[in-house]
Amino acid sequence: MCGICCILSFSVQPCIDVLKGATLHCLKRRGPDSSHLLIKSGNDLGYQCLFLGQVLHLRGLLTPQPIEDKSSNIFLWNGELFGGVHVESMDNDTQVMLHHLSSCNSESDILSLFSTIQGPWAFIYYQATTHCLWFGRDFFGRRSLLWHFSSDLEKAFCLTSVSALVPEPNNYLWQEVPAFGIFRIDLKACAASKQVLLTWYPWKSATTDYITKDISQGNVDEMTAFPKFVSVVRSETGLCLTAPVVPLNRTLPSSAEHQCTVSTTKATAQDLQIFLSDKHRKKLVHQLIEVLDKAVKKRVKCLPQCTDPSRTPMQAPKSLERRANIAILFSGGIDSMLLAVLANRHIPLKEPIDLLNVAFIMKGQNQQTGSGKTQSRQKLPSELLTCPEHSETLDIPNGALFSSFNVPDRITGRAGLKELEAISPSRTWNFVEINVTLEELKEMRQQHINHLVQPLDTVLDDSIGCAVWFASRGIGVTNSNGERQPFTSMAKVVLTGMGADEQLAGYSRHRIRFNARGLEGLVEELGMELGRISSRNLGRDDRIIGDHGKEARFPFLDEDVVSFLNSLPIWDKVDLTQPRGIGEKLILRAAAKELGLTTSALLPKRAMQFGCRIAKLENSNEKASDKCKRLHSIST
Repeated sequence: MCGICCILSFSVQPCIDVLKGATLHCLKRRGPDSSHLLIKSGNDLGYQCLFLGQVLHLRGLLTPQPIEDKSSNIFLWNGELFGGVHVESMDNDTQVMLHHLSSCNSESDILSLFSTIQGPWAFIYYQATTHCLWFGRDFFGRRSLLWHFSSDLEKAFCLTSVSALVPEPNNYLWQEVPAFGIFRIDLKACAASKQVLLTWYPWKSATTDYITKDISQGNVDEMTAFPKFVSVVRSETGLCLTAPVVPLNRTLPSSAEHQCTVSTTKATAQDLQIFLSDKHRKKLVHQLIEVLDKAVKKRVKCLPQCTDPSRTPMQAPKSLERRANIAILFSGGIDSMLLAVLANRHIPLKEPIDLLNVAFIMKGQNQQTGSGKTQSRQKLPSELLTCPEHSETLDIPNGALFSSFNVPDRITGRAGLKELEAISPSRTWNFVEINVTLEELKEMRQQHINHLVQPLDTVLDDSIGCAVWFASRGIGVTNSNGERQPFTSMAKVVLTGMGADEQLAGYSRHRIRFNARGLEGLVEELGMELGRISSRNLGRDDRIIGDHGKEARFPFLDEDVVSFLNSLPIWDKVDLTQPRGIGEKLILRAAAKELGLTTSALLPKRAMQFGCRIAKLENSNEKASDKCKRLHSIST
């Protein structure tokens, strides 16, 4: 994972002064292991490009970026090759990618290469022979890339993973580069015409499932607000990228085959057993386990050991002989539990796994301590009270029910920890309790989080951005043999369950749509989800997690996992006639049961902002879709 930046100008003056203070600092936080700057001038052609790379070393030999080949091609890469292009276990994928790009002799060769890749990526590539600058993000937008156009043609254009620059008056705002395809700029032509022309190569699917990835020419200019000297056109050749996943199966059953009568009963383990009693469905469940297992394996293997004490901001418990290389954003829910169980298969037993569990102080609790007032008993999540299986797995330390941080995700997280310890008792599971006060939330939002969330700007973006930032930072406490000790997770790779709800109807909006329009409406809703996930979630989450010098990895968005789930008809994946805790993500819950999970397999979906109790902490009247005023008070 890296912080990458390219600044294009049509001035004879060096453009290095654009990289100042906060922006450079933010890029360095993403890539603490190497820093390199390179300036490429187009001789007398009237343009200049500055390239900056900040590297987080994860694979093969440490390779400083930008990297330049013998033909003067320059490459910046923020990505991972998990398939499509072969990479040996000790190879560095930046070098592998540049080797392949150097062999490309045409536009179609470059498009074919990026159509083949499996894994997250954002890239910037200067092709010296053609004086062209290529850039873009992967199909799901799993890596951040922002662009900014100046109102001044001389310092026209900037691409960067993250920026803290506040635009000057009359300048255009930073925006996420749309994950609609990849782009090319002919620098020689732009310098001559004094116009910046972005040639766009969209993703092309066999169907219209991903309509947001293949929008019409009339909507191209709506990607972002451009100054007058910038325009976007589709390639005249008609060349496109091939979508890396199969189209969504939109088959609908006849009304006689599927009755839409919604059940009001409680979810039970017996419901999953009934689902698994069907041989066809059980076979599908095991196919899902296999493809998801491979996705997790690719994301937890071949990592450098975390042994550098100089990067330790807090002392770890002395009992730990080794630090974890893998951390999981962990609520104890179905998604994070499955990731933990599958990661356990592929990580050596002597190596710990960090489970990062975040909680924000519950509203009204700041003044309770020492006030002489009796704290009210925190209610357990209803799903833990109504399922008999939960009473056996729930393990709450004395006094924890009265803790100001005993939020729902903390309770289910402890229950999930007990399940994992039963499945793999020889493993050291570092359950990291990350407790955030209102004062620290405000301080860190001002210092770090505001600019990472932007250009997204809603209350929901603020809530999730803050929650993910504190969770992935990994500073908290662990409980070892009844003794609480300060702990900081040093894992460079953070697994997250993003993408499971979007594919398997995990959100409340999916039930609303199903209740209003049945399976047809539900399939339509799911058809939109992956097309917009890049702009709603993933760029933001990459900027947030990357700020700690860590890399976010998304096993549920592995191309093979998505293709498998897309291939199934809707009734083999979910059944929203069933109650919460069973109907949503049904095939995933059945997989969890097959893997030995109990309590967590039946936990209803609970959005992160509610589970950790950051939602409405500072303003109980705001809505998730409101513009968030807190995100606009940026410190310069």
